[in-house]
Amino acid sequence: MKLRLLALYTVALALVSCQFTETMVMNEDGSGTMAVEVNLNEMMAFGGSALTDSMSVKMDTIIAMKHFLETKKDSISKLSKTEQDKLKKLENFNIHMKMDTESSEMVYDISTNFKDISEANDILNGLEQASNIMPNPDSNTEIKKEEDSPEIVGVNYTFKKGVFKRDAYIKDKKLHQQQVDSMKQAEAFMGGSNYTLKYTFPKKIKKTSNPEATFSADGKTVILQKPFIEYFKNPDVLDLEVVLEK
Repeated sequence: MKLRLLALYTVALALVSCQFTETMVMNEDGSGTMAVEVNLNEMMAFGGSALTDSMSVKMDTIIAMKHFLETKKDSISKLSKTEQDKLKKLENFNIHMKMDTESSEMVYDISTNFKDISEANDILNGLEQASNIMPNPDSNTEIKKEEDSPEIVGVNYTFKKGVFKRDAYIKDKKLHQQQVDSMKQAEAFMGGSNYTLKYTFPKKIKKTSNPEATFSADGKTVILQKPFIEYFKNPDVLDLEVVLEK
C-alpha cells in the first residue's frame, strides 16, 4: 500500500526534474553492456518532505528478468498476449531500483549484456515495463495487471564495420501526439529534465553525426545531451552515428 501511494505521488512530481542517462560500453568484438538510468533525486528533494511525513521507504532491489519471468509465470499467463510478448523480450535484462525517502534518493535503471548491440533494441520498452514490476516493501515483487500499453517511441541500434548508429523513431504517431499535447501544461516545469547519451567504444572516435557531441580525453567516449521535452517531441534529435578509427 505504501508503494502504491508513493507511485501516485511520484507521477505528480516526476515532471519537475528527471534525469535520463543512456550508457553503453562496447568491447572489441562488438559485445558490451547497455543501461538506461532514471534519476529522480531532484524530484525527491523537491517534494520528499511530503513523503517522509507520512511514510518511510527504503529499498535496494535487483530483479533478474529471466528468473522473475519464470517465478511469476502463473501471473504473467493472465496478462494479454501483447503484454506477455513484451515481457518475454526482456528476459535478458536486469532492473535495479533504489529508493530512500530519508535521504531523498530514487533511482532505477534497466541494463543488459549483449553480444550484438541490436539485442538492446527493447531497452526503452523495458524501462516502461519497470514501472509495472515495482517491488513492494511489504510483500513480494508483483506484476500490475493493466490494459495493454502501446509502445510509443522505439530505438534501433546497429554496429557494422566500425560504424555505430542510434536511430530513434515514433511507433504510434497518433498516441505520441496525444502525449505531447497532454504535456504542454507541464512543459514550463520540465526545463531541468534531460536525456543524456554516454557511449564508450574500444577505439578512438573519428567523427560523429552530431556537432553538439562532446568527447572524453582519450577520445573513446561520446556524450550528447538534450532537454527531455525536446527529445520526447522529436526523438530524432538524439539520433547519432559514430565512426571509429581503424
